[in-house]
Amino acid sequence: MSGNTNSDILIAGAIAAFTVDLLVYPLDTLKTRFQSPDYARLYTNQATGKPNPALFRGMYQGIGSVIIATLPSSGAFFTTYERTKTLFADLNSTTSHPDGLLPTPVIHAAASSLAELVSCAILTPAEVIKQNAQMVSSDRSSTNATIQTLRRFQSNPLALWRGYASLAGRNLPFTAMQFPMFERLKMRIRAYRDEKGLTRGTIVESGIITAVSAGSAGAVAAVITTPVDVLKTRIMLSAAEGEGASSKSGKGAANVKNALVDALGESVRKSRSGHKGTWQITQEIVREQGYKGLWRGGALRAVWTFVGAGLYLGAYESGRVYLAARRGEHVDEADLM
Repeated sequence: MSGNTNSDILIAGAIAAFTVDLLVYPLDTLKTRFQSPDYARLYTNQATGKPNPALFRGMYQGIGSVIIATLPSSGAFFTTYERTKTLFADLNSTTSHPDGLLPTPVIHAAASSLAELVSCAILTPAEVIKQNAQMVSSDRSSTNATIQTLRRFQSNPLALWRGYASLAGRNLPFTAMQFPMFERLKMRIRAYRDEKGLTRGTIVESGIITAVSAGSAGAVAAVITTPVDVLKTRIMLSAAEGEGASSKSGKGAANVKNALVDALGESVRKSRSGHKGTWQITQEIVREQGYKGLWRGGALRAVWTFVGAGLYLGAYESGRVYLAARRGEHVDEADLM
């Protein structure tokens, strides 16, 4: 990656993540509320069934935890992705096959998947806090929604990692689909512009091409992975169930503190924790809303992913080019994403 250092990758990734968090967070809040099992009770008029004003209150609740975690997680993702992609490409080129043993899309999918596993380990607690904070009623008290959420996990902090498997289960297929499509779309758009003599070679042009390619690929991947996203939302919201109540009573708190938990913070004694498994949650959704319930929020997710992914990767690549240019160095197109 000529012209770019590890610092460039970390800074560019952090700037991109911060930009996206601020701009598209309200759409993510709406998606979480739509997918919540309490949507009808909390956010609709019981008489008409139409959304009530509460749906649009506190749209930035929980954003603090995301910003804090997103900066290191995005840096970890891009650093892992860039280095792994380069390593896999180098290993692939050393094979006896003239074009390499593995197709380029497979290399991109494998590199992005490994990067997601690293990123999700950092991001899961913030996602759990964020999604539970997004559901806190802004009318309940003057206490910050994030603080209210954190109090519910005081007795069992490991529960913050509940949902790592579901987060990785959503992000792995998402990135495995998005990045190969993104790379191919970007290559074709650039080839088309070169053929028509439209290429200008500016940072703005590179950013726009990347944004359109990433947004389009992200929207397609978002729609396809919506059922997994619905399950992830339900699992993360259920992570706080019983935590707040148990901390209010000495006996309940003792039971939670002494309960056996696994590496993800899930209670080994399911019957006592009350946490539902993925299959139970799936059955519950289908029973209450039919199979269409698994696709709830899909259109909204596609829209905010198109905007978010476009801004995210567009700002990331533009940031890398800009930071290298400030030192008088150049980043080749082949070295970008």
